[in-house]
Amino acid sequence: MEAKPSGLYHGFVWAGLAIILAIGLLAWKFMPRAASQASNVAPPSRMPGPTFQPTIESKFPAPPNAPAGMAWIPGGEFSMGAQQNDSLNDVGMQATVDSRPIHRVYVDGFWMDKTDVTNAEFARFVKATNYVTVAERKPNAKDFPDAPPENLVAGAVVFSPPDHMVSLDDHFQWWSYVHGANWRHPEGPQSSLKGRDNFPVVDVAYEDAQAYAKWAGKRLPTEAEWEFAARGGLSGKLYPWGDEFRPGGKWMANTHQGQFPVKDTGDDGHIGISEVAIFPPNGYGLYDMAGNVWQWTSDWYRPDYYARLMAAGSTVKNPTGPSSAYDPGEPNEPKRVQRGGSFLCTDQYCSRYMVGTRGKGEVSTGTNHLGFRCVVPVTPKEPQTGN
Repeated sequence: MEAKPSGLYHGFVWAGLAIILAIGLLAWKFMPRAASQASNVAPPSRMPGPTFQPTIESKFPAPPNAPAGMAWIPGGEFSMGAQQNDSLNDVGMQATVDSRPIHRVYVDGFWMDKTDVTNAEFARFVKATNYVTVAERKPNAKDFPDAPPENLVAGAVVFSPPDHMVSLDDHFQWWSYVHGANWRHPEGPQSSLKGRDNFPVVDVAYEDAQAYAKWAGKRLPTEAEWEFAARGGLSGKLYPWGDEFRPGGKWMANTHQGQFPVKDTGDDGHIGISEVAIFPPNGYGLYDMAGNVWQWTSDWYRPDYYARLMAAGSTVKNPTGPSSAYDPGEPNEPKRVQRGGSFLCTDQYCSRYMVGTRGKGEVSTGTNHLGFRCVVPVTPKEPQTGN
């Protein structure tokens, strides 16, 4: 994690007195469990496989009366996944392991939010419904039968950079479970949303994102819809805008510069999270499809899912993900796919701002580098084909 979200949601500690109170709950909820079963998921092959073919956009026209703040995504047939690239460093290659083999997918057209859902938008939802997010709720003792009552405290996971260089094989060094962190207080009780109306809402668990989407008359995108939209009509490119990270020296996304995890120098103009729509949109008019905050999708996570689709031997239409989750590293933790990377992504540790790569996150955990956007599906009034 730059956060690679897998493994990032377990084992966090607070500062000060909160350490004593939280450690029992954290050990129970976030620390890796001893696997109760052997992994039955074969790792994706590193051998060269299928290559990218051109994207074939559907000719189905955009429906009239576009929903406010949404862009039309035409749908069509495309190559989904991440290309094995021997020029990538070890970090880059690790980011592509569960994103292969490349396979052909077809998705129907849909509307998609141009930006991540903002604090202002989420606040309207909360005001209208009195919704309380997962991070604002005291954990239920039934879910943590071994945790002492004093350890059951509400909070979220917050990036907490150390003041010195640390080994990058221990993410406990830069993540903390902070009592009182939630969408209203993204970095903890001392923080607020003042001046952040146009920032992405963060510290939202999967059910929080679902609840907002239902209220708004939308839903979360599938992983296939998200990737088709992020590619913006391009095929096989490393980023939503092309193959060059900084074309012409121009910053295209909010990512991490400097030495990870100690210091972000803000060379791109931002240290930490930024407002939405600061950087140029992709070919479909979508902002921040790389960097800034990770985005929930509706698919369960399995590292072998692409191999299963490839085995079908034909273009897969509107895939919705596997029927259940499985992460060999934490076989008892249900995880959903996350996409896009965040302001913590860097080629030193996590390069998942690359458009074909995948993240994963435990469904009941919110973090301060994770948000979401929504889609509105459109039922074709005439047959759509990839031809």
